[in-house]
Amino acid sequence: SCYSYTFLLIKMVLTKVVFFCEKANFFMYKIISDSACDLSKEYVEKNDITVVPFSVSFDQEHYLKDSIDITRDEFYTRLVNENVFPKSSLPSVEEYMDTFLEYVKQDIPVICLTISLVLSGSYNSARTAADLIKEDYPDAKIAVFDSKQNTATQALLVNEIVRMKNDGLNFEEAIEKIEKLIPTAIIFFTVGSLDYLRIGGRIGKLASIATGKLGIKPIILLKNGELGLGGIGRSRAKLKKAVLDTVNKHFTDNNLSKDDYNFNVGWGYDKEEGAEFLKDAESTLGVKCLDELNVDIGMTTAVHTGPYPIGVGIIQKYETLK
Repeated sequence: SCYSYTFLLIKMVLTKVVFFCEKANFFMYKIISDSACDLSKEYVEKNDITVVPFSVSFDQEHYLKDSIDITRDEFYTRLVNENVFPKSSLPSVEEYMDTFLEYVKQDIPVICLTISLVLSGSYNSARTAADLIKEDYPDAKIAVFDSKQNTATQALLVNEIVRMKNDGLNFEEAIEKIEKLIPTAIIFFTVGSLDYLRIGGRIGKLASIATGKLGIKPIILLKNGELGLGGIGRSRAKLKKAVLDTVNKHFTDNNLSKDDYNFNVGWGYDKEEGAEFLKDAESTLGVKCLDELNVDIGMTTAVHTGPYPIGVGIIQKYETLK
């Protein structure tokens, strides 16, 4: 009959719509990160990522939300001109709950990535929020990951999740890959002054005094949530060269192929220095850094590194994992 034919036609159309929606990954899962990832506004909007902000205070009384109450440039201007040691404040459990619930109520799975637990308790806030939500929504799918990274490499990890989603990996497949990806990420960097790391409790006072008297500064590695020493140097130029040499040495010593990795560069207050370092990095390492993933290191990190951090981030491409 005419009605049967019409019903069959509508069913076929709806089936195709559902198929293409699944193919396009509509609402497959929502990607959330705290603001320590330092991803640009353009990248976040393009890839539908929700960012939960840290806050920063210059007087330990008034806290300003990252990129909401204060811009990165305003922060760095005050950091350089006022010679202060600001403090950061992590996102609250309530902020994570509000963010997660928006998608849980729509039955959209959530993948949340936070700064390394060694550097902040953001992971604990997100984990607690997820646990509380599951008391009322026991079927909610919320996967919270301690990235064990920060800034440039946290951005690279978010990007790998975006790539997985765009390539059609489902929620469970992405989770399995993320767990394997995290140990492959490393940021190699140096700073202009060790005072911020010392005051923030990231290095010991004796180490700071010793290196300060000798006029040397370290090449620092952040890998798997641990800060390590990758080398030392005195002049800024030699330190930046040593950062790149340390990256090359990592690949050589571990018999790794750079083709299996994505790279980016991060810098602090001096954007011109950052642009020049990017050129040097690509030339010395023989790679092309991901344009959208080269980051202006934000205030969450700069609170601990001071105004002049600079470095290279690496992460293995998810499709090359074994």
